[in-house]
Amino acid sequence: MFQHRLSFLLFLLFNIFTFSESIAQKTPANFKVIGFYTAKNDQAHISYVHEANKWFAEMAKKHHFSYDSTNNWQNLNTDFLSKYQVVLFLDTRPETPEQRIAFQQYMENGGAWMGFHFAGFALNNSTYPQNWDWYHENFLGSGEYKSNTWRPTSAILKVENTKHPATKHLPKTFKSAPNEWYRWTNDLRKNPSIEVLIAIHPNSFPLGTGPKAHEIWQSGDYPVVWTNKKYKMIYVNMGHNDIDYEHKTNADLSNTFQNKIQSQLILDGLLWLGKK
Repeated sequence: MFQHRLSFLLFLLFNIFTFSESIAQKTPANFKVIGFYTAKNDQAHISYVHEANKWFAEMAKKHHFSYDSTNNWQNLNTDFLSKYQVVLFLDTRPETPEQRIAFQQYMENGGAWMGFHFAGFALNNSTYPQNWDWYHENFLGSGEYKSNTWRPTSAILKVENTKHPATKHLPKTFKSAPNEWYRWTNDLRKNPSIEVLIAIHPNSFPLGTGPKAHEIWQSGDYPVVWTNKKYKMIYVNMGHNDIDYEHKTNADLSNTFQNKIQSQLILDGLLWLGKK
């Protein structure tokens, strides 16, 4: 009798578990995310992209959204984008006029976007010149890249808006993962459309180790996460892992998503962008 009841109980539990799994698999994703990337230039960016694609896929399973990624920028067109509620630029930006027009129209029609680190880069007389005013001047508000710290180092960051959905679960200050930090030609503080969410805390200085003097920041105001209130978007300056270039191993010396607080920022920002 006991064995019969135990067998029946195990049978019942198995069917409940199977049914629950079946329901979960059939439950539609709350929203769909597409990550665009290039992952060809600079091992630090390539390392970050591979890490990001794995992390976003894991978060998608846990938080009930779907995540796809592509290195085919020809997919940046109106028909393809219509399938997704959030677009990520993991390391670069679109280059052709058609891709740029499609992305601008997507954002102006209510699409959502999160960009990382090199996605904001623009420097005249380089491979990525500032030849897209809407994106760099209007959308991001940053203008051209001006300089960066070196080596990639952690910084103490201050949260300037603790009520924004992307930052509401963060402490007022926290230590970031190692990163190469950018500064820009435009003063984001003077742009009424830009809301700075996180900036480098003065306790971070000196920031960087050189060897060149200009690669070590001694002081200044450096926003690193912000949103443009005209659009549903967030730019995050993080996205550059530390790499062993000196010994020519190209081994990872740091990982962006191993920092729990910083990852919470990115996850909460993404969940906010994905809300209808």
